[in-house]
Amino acid sequence: MTDTHVPARGEDEPDQLREQFRQLLRYRWLIGGGIGVGLLGGAWLGVTGADSYAASSDIVLRAPTNDPFNPAVSVDKTLNMGSERQTALSSSVAQVAAHDLGMTDRSGDLQHGLQVTNPPQTLVLHFTYTAADPAQAARRANALTVAYLELRKSQWEQVRGSMIKKYSDQLAPLVKQHEDITKQIAQLPDGGSATDSAYAVKANLLNRITELNGQISSLKALDMTPGTVIREAVPPSAPDGPGLLMALGLGGAVGIALGLLSAWVRLVFDPTPRSAGEVARAVRAPVLGILPRGGTGVLLVGGQSDSRAAEEYRSIAFRLAYDDRFADRRRLLVVAPRGGAEPAAAVAAVACNLTASFAETGKDVLLVEADLRTPSLVERLRTTTTPRPQWTLPEPTSRAHGQDGADWPGGGHLAVDAGESGMFDLVPGERVRNVPRALTSSRMTRLIAEADDPGSTVVVLAPPVLAYADALALVDRVDGVLIVCDPRAVHRSDLARVRELIGGAGGTVLGAVIHTEGGRARRGKRRGAAGGGHRAGRQAAPEPPPGPRKVHSTRRALLDDDGDIVAPRGVRAGDR
Repeated sequence: MTDTHVPARGEDEPDQLREQFRQLLRYRWLIGGGIGVGLLGGAWLGVTGADSYAASSDIVLRAPTNDPFNPAVSVDKTLNMGSERQTALSSSVAQVAAHDLGMTDRSGDLQHGLQVTNPPQTLVLHFTYTAADPAQAARRANALTVAYLELRKSQWEQVRGSMIKKYSDQLAPLVKQHEDITKQIAQLPDGGSATDSAYAVKANLLNRITELNGQISSLKALDMTPGTVIREAVPPSAPDGPGLLMALGLGGAVGIALGLLSAWVRLVFDPTPRSAGEVARAVRAPVLGILPRGGTGVLLVGGQSDSRAAEEYRSIAFRLAYDDRFADRRRLLVVAPRGGAEPAAAVAAVACNLTASFAETGKDVLLVEADLRTPSLVERLRTTTTPRPQWTLPEPTSRAHGQDGADWPGGGHLAVDAGESGMFDLVPGERVRNVPRALTSSRMTRLIAEADDPGSTVVVLAPPVLAYADALALVDRVDGVLIVCDPRAVHRSDLARVRELIGGAGGTVLGAVIHTEGGRARRGKRRGAAGGGHRAGRQAAPEPPPGPRKVHSTRRALLDDDGDIVAPRGVRAGDR
């Protein structure tokens, strides 16, 4: 049997994108939160940017040189723009500018609004100062620019003065030696070897003195201008911010991106199945049906034959009927992965409606409520007492009350009126002292084995698989298992664990049925569980007494999960 919800081949890329986008929309609160944060940030940026003004000035740097027109001198190798930028942002420049502006004690405040950048592949420093007043921003930007030039010039002059002093210190003893050797030569006779040696020493000293004088002259001739201001800061005419509308637009775009990213991260780490395909992959069986919202009301088939949920149940029944694994033995076990009020109501509704759908096809259907811990089908269905059918023959007294020690399934059974779909038999559950012994008794085995008769079908309703082991005790007798789950309330690991337990017990998962409870229905259930509200108290069903339960009314109204009265459509005598 093929499955329309899980394609055999990989889906096309547009289909995958659409599916992923639909899955992201499951987390609308995250997307909405991201958009809200983005709008708040944009509003804050627009409001704060409306009161800030930025003034800019530019400086072209140059290195000290004695010939600025010499092409052999590479200025970009002489200057390190990263170091120059750090110098412009230093507190030394801020102190000089604060002294010029009369802000001697506020040099730290002057640094907060300054930003210095260096455009790539240039020797330009771009000074930008941001302040609340446009004139103040321009005045401080120019002051910082001038302070930087003054600081760099003073630093270069200090370096030059230090070098000139060192050369002068080396020159002074050489000049004294030169004077001494000149006096010695004047006292020596001409033509002697001593005179020639003195002249050689004097020549060497003179060369060294000339070299040092040349270096000192070169240093004194250097142009120490550190740079040129190519643009002075002027008061800006408009605020520095992008404006409130543009800031809101940018914030909304960033918020959408942030919300989608948060939803995607949540989707990646979400342990619940995100689609019917993931449910099918977890249980390794097809998804036989997806019930619409409100499709877990008891006995929709026959009572509301034209509803969408009833047609979905009929579709599930036909898909099971044409499955070879089910058609051979016609025994179906309906279970939920985990317990709770909503899963229990949903699995009971699926079991009842599938039973009614099988009865609608003309089969003799028996619904067995194997939930002996919290039986509740009698309160949910319209039933009448009828004679015991052939497949519930009584056990011998010694077996029934001696060896087995279980009082269920006993002789009490009911017939359920499914409206236009006909009637089906119900073996209601009862509270017993030993649940495992009752489920594995020979009477339960014979009850399920009668489904081998032609035209007979048995549907067994069991407790949740991961809550009790009751369903696993029936798997080897029933073989075919149908899993009912709400993808938003179950984890993929739970579905995989259920599949492993059923396979290990010798059963086969025929498929899964997905249901989704609406927000209104869930709130109604919570209010009913809390005991609040006049309507819930007025329609609450009383707790039945323990022991076998038989209903003697032939037209009992049907109660749904919230206690609301659902009156199935009556059938005229002529139609029957």
